[in-house]
Amino acid sequence: MSNSLTVIAEFETTAETFQSFLDVCHSDAERSVTDEPGCLDFVILTPHDEPNVIVLYEIYKDKVAFEEHEKAPHFAEFSDALKRLNIVTRRVRLHERQNDVKASTFGDVDC
Repeated sequence: MSNSLTVIAEFETTAETFQSFLDVCHSDAERSVTDEPGCLDFVILTPHDEPNVIVLYEIYKDKVAFEEHEKAPHFAEFSDALKRLNIVTRRVRLHERQNDVKASTFGDVDC
């Protein structure tokens, strides 16, 4: 069984700060999967019923990989943006994977 670590982080923006924060999230996601071998996936989500909320769904090889992520320069930029844009951190939860089942692929869309 995999010991991967999944992070689900939820942030609240305002209509004025949404796009700026989303841009920061895109940069953090891209650099995380590109620069960090321990970052297995980084997905940015927006709930249908909360237009100013951004949810980050991140998967790391293990806790050590996540700790390395927190030391990365792009994470510092992300943290600075949280403060600069007055983004509210609603919740950050760490989860340990309990199965190895993977979703199948449907057509050209990976699940």
